[in-house]
Amino acid sequence: MEEIKDEQHFKRELTLFDGVMLVAGSMIGSGIFIVSADITRNVGSAGWLTLIWIITGLVTVIAAVSYGELSAMFPKAGGQYVYLKEAYNKLIAFLYGWSFFAVIQTGTIAAVGVAFSRFTAYLIPAVGEDNVLFSVGTFNFSAAQLVSILTIVLLTWVNTRGVKNGKTLQTVLTIIKIASLFGLIIFGFALGAKQEVWDANWQDAWNSQRFDADSNSWVSITGLALFAGIAAAMVGSLFSSDAWNGVTFIAGEIKNPKRNVGLSLFLGTLTVSIIYVLANLVYLAVMPINEIAFAKLDRVGVDAAQYIFGETGTIIIAVMIMISTFACNNGLIMAGSRVYYTMANDGLFFKKAANLNKFSVPAWALWLQGAWASVLCLTGKYGDLLDYVMIIVIIFYVLTIMGIFILRKKQPDADRPYKAFGYPIVPLLYVIVGTAICISLLITKTSTCGWGVLIMLAGIPVYYLNKPKD
Repeated sequence: MEEIKDEQHFKRELTLFDGVMLVAGSMIGSGIFIVSADITRNVGSAGWLTLIWIITGLVTVIAAVSYGELSAMFPKAGGQYVYLKEAYNKLIAFLYGWSFFAVIQTGTIAAVGVAFSRFTAYLIPAVGEDNVLFSVGTFNFSAAQLVSILTIVLLTWVNTRGVKNGKTLQTVLTIIKIASLFGLIIFGFALGAKQEVWDANWQDAWNSQRFDADSNSWVSITGLALFAGIAAAMVGSLFSSDAWNGVTFIAGEIKNPKRNVGLSLFLGTLTVSIIYVLANLVYLAVMPINEIAFAKLDRVGVDAAQYIFGETGTIIIAVMIMISTFACNNGLIMAGSRVYYTMANDGLFFKKAANLNKFSVPAWALWLQGAWASVLCLTGKYGDLLDYVMIIVIIFYVLTIMGIFILRKKQPDADRPYKAFGYPIVPLLYVIVGTAICISLLITKTSTCGWGVLIMLAGIPVYYLNKPKD
């Protein structure tokens, strides 16, 4: 099989619409149907639940439009890795790539795969977590883990057959799940909404409280405790809104990338952010706030669908989430491998990852990514995967957006077809908010977020041991 190493052999087959579908499809996974329960337990009221989703949407769109400047300056494969290398140095870029492979992208793929299998079990109970196929000591391998791994393998194979196959699957499934979410929102307000439930939920809209598992009761929170609760709650909403930057990784395959990458980021993140806020308003219109907080296994979307559609709601939402998570993982798998390809070309990753197969895609990088994500599926811990992922994701988002300021000084005369919206105030606002969230998470979730940071820092000696000669 002929191997192609030059980036110019990537085929520019993705349009603006494909880019928007990749952004939206990668963002919408299982989170919107699950994480509102944990958010409510952390802040305890309709007002704060809604505000957290609005803040998340604003922060995400701000980051996306800020990335537009960088994507127009460097319209090639690798995305965020390239931006960090240009703004800082190869070490910072490597730490991102190292974290991306070890935790960020593969951990997200694993978490979404686990969610897919959990909701598949609604329709096919035999593939649930309770069906243990074999055990070795304390380790149990369940049918749900097998399903997660099989979906990753299948989607990896589809994407090794060329970018056109991946983009077609992505576009079709994303259209279906966006239409399904709009259906949930429209029918939720039309059929399931109850005035008395809405009024009761908004009666004490800003009564901030946190559920204390030890005392099994609600505890009022103010000041720093409220800020810590908001930061903890935003892990879920930020995770649900993440992966929008995947379109920057495949800029080498997008037509007119200087225009279409930035537009894809803006249109995709704005669309999804609006859908997320509306979905949570539906939850508040059909379910008492306590039922949102204590939905069985945090499956808020399932409970809401039962209120809206009756008993058939469970099947409807299960199918919707299966489609949603499947499309989400397709986008993640497609985009992620392009980062390893770019790193390999810089001598900072396995050499074989720099090879393109006869379909002009980095097949070896795709399979390596799929293998490690499958290993992470064996943990089966959705919540811990979220914590590991998000602390590192936010750190590198902050560093990347700070890179806009650095590059304005380092490369003042560089071609900038698009400039960051609201510079310097809007990008600086993201840096401040992101830094505050990271500090709070390190304090309140040290056991998981702390490990995430240690994994990232472990890349420093790896870099120097394998640093290529300039």
